[in-house]
Amino acid sequence: MTPSSVHDIRNVTLLGQTGSGKSALVRALLAAAGIEEAAAAPMPTHTLSASLSHVEWAEHWINLLDTPGLPDLAGRALATLEAVETAAIVISAASGVDRGARRMMAAAKGKCRMIVVNKIDTGADFAQLMESVVATFGRECLPLNLPSPDGSTVIDCFFAPDNDTETAFSSVSSAHDAIVDQVIELDEDLMARYLEQGEALAPEQLHAPFEAALRDGHLIPVCFVSAQTGAGIRELLDILGKLMPDPTEGNPPIFLKGDGSSSSRVEVLPDPERHAIAHVFQISNDPYRGKIALFRVHQGSVTPGSALFIGDGRKPFKVAHLLRIQGQNTTETKLAVPGDLCAVSRLEELHHDAVLHDSHDEDFFHLVPPDYPRPVYGLALIAQKAADEQKLGEALARLIDEDPCLEIGYDARSRHTVVRGLGEQHLKIVLEELSTRWNLQLDTAQPAIPYRETITSIATSRYRHKKQSGGAGQFGEVELRVEPVERGSGLQFGDEVKGGTIPVQFMPAVEKGVRQAINEGALAGYPIHDIRVVITDGKHHPVDSNEVSFVTAGRHALIEAVLAARPQILEPILEVQVKITDDNFGNVSAELSGRRGRLTSTDSYVPGWTVITASVPMADMDGFEARLKAICSGESEFAISAGGYEPVGGDVQARLVAEHGKAQ
Repeated sequence: MTPSSVHDIRNVTLLGQTGSGKSALVRALLAAAGIEEAAAAPMPTHTLSASLSHVEWAEHWINLLDTPGLPDLAGRALATLEAVETAAIVISAASGVDRGARRMMAAAKGKCRMIVVNKIDTGADFAQLMESVVATFGRECLPLNLPSPDGSTVIDCFFAPDNDTETAFSSVSSAHDAIVDQVIELDEDLMARYLEQGEALAPEQLHAPFEAALRDGHLIPVCFVSAQTGAGIRELLDILGKLMPDPTEGNPPIFLKGDGSSSSRVEVLPDPERHAIAHVFQISNDPYRGKIALFRVHQGSVTPGSALFIGDGRKPFKVAHLLRIQGQNTTETKLAVPGDLCAVSRLEELHHDAVLHDSHDEDFFHLVPPDYPRPVYGLALIAQKAADEQKLGEALARLIDEDPCLEIGYDARSRHTVVRGLGEQHLKIVLEELSTRWNLQLDTAQPAIPYRETITSIATSRYRHKKQSGGAGQFGEVELRVEPVERGSGLQFGDEVKGGTIPVQFMPAVEKGVRQAINEGALAGYPIHDIRVVITDGKHHPVDSNEVSFVTAGRHALIEAVLAARPQILEPILEVQVKITDDNFGNVSAELSGRRGRLTSTDSYVPGWTVITASVPMADMDGFEARLKAICSGESEFAISAGGYEPVGGDVQARLVAEHGKAQ
């Protein structure tokens, strides 16, 4: 079967922490649907990229995206949110609500969400687990089924509830009533009929308000399963097919046309008769099949032979082979309707986040991306062979296309390529892929800390550049004012020149000189941020003034003004979140404090465990992960994110200024 109607399709991404059993759950769902190769496929230790599979169940086509659970690969998981209506947060019954579940639940807020409690066969206090789910995610979390006391089966509480069956907690009737009450709150007519006439409502009557409750976040269904024993697997397939939204019922994706403040929202509808619009949400580079672009059709239809533009490109490409992905296997298909997840291969022009369309009416369309965490861990990469420098650049460009949370830069001081990711594990995976996929032998080094300079007061400066050495001379004079602006504002320019003291044709040269100084720094050689530069006056010579003169004058005027404006060096701060056992709280707190860390909060989501959140300077984080493992004997979870910039201490600033002076 190939889905021929948008109403047949259900798109679901499985999100959650490593160890929750997402991959095993997908295998169990495939096996229950009669896909035999699922049972024979090897289980990966860790899923490193999202994998697409599909099942046909009760006349529905259910696309399943299995995503990485490692915190350092969060970007690869979050990218799948752009392709689905439903986000299923998978939780292990044995370990309960973890940081990964909390993080992904928050990231998926705009989607229809559900919780799948896996591993119910391992023994758990189900009542306490459900209390923890409700306490963490809200009273909108209601079970659609309940586990039996020993976790060997699940009992339906929605379609055909059996009120006499014993469950691990609660009762079937109370669970059923809670769901119905929650759903009909959004439908006044249905609520009146239910309350006044006492009519029992069939699942078909609840379908529309059920979808509305999902869209509004008014209901987060909870389902219990065991991928190991198969308990609840067929029931979960029924829930995905019959209750989760099709592409016309979920929250529509937000498409914009244009960039920045000039962008405007545009209507993209799951109508097969309109212009085709699709979005590339994942890129993979297969050594045998080349680049594979996985895309979601949002509007119109795509067939082999379709001519599609990439973004605002003027030349279309022809879809030679339209592919369906089933794990590691691909098959060709003749049609992709709205909501379909398909792929094309061997097209180097395609890239992550590209919008594909068949009409220039949709030029400059783009999809609003998820809120990706910023990469903060850095590693300098040095090719052991000079001939591999170009190969390294090409390999990194492909890896960036596969992972939206990788960032590549260049350290001008060390002249090294720097790759930044979400953690040490993230960078280890990158190094392994560079070695195995591209056969690159690399040395590594810690990159320089990306300090910044800024100013704390207003100052003015006037600089005259004059040079006479026979023949035409050089003359340019610039007066400017610098002002501090709000943190994160970057560089702002103003022009208050009157009377043509600096001719219009030389103003770009002044700005060029200012930007040179901004990039080079004035105090210790670090880029200057959060500053407003206003050109106020100047002088020129009718013969000797030229572009070079005003570049030089602008550069020196900026440096002098910054040095007079009480300059300050800022250092990057990381937000560190650590989950540890209660008995390690003191040692870990002391370790963070010894690294100039400042504890900002402590939480206890699971008995016996504490989550510490702290702000720590990046300069003091080297080796922390290894130290944490030693303190906690490996019993810990650790994640970091960017926490902005803060002023360094006076002693640190003096050292950095002195080091810069020696280097100069």
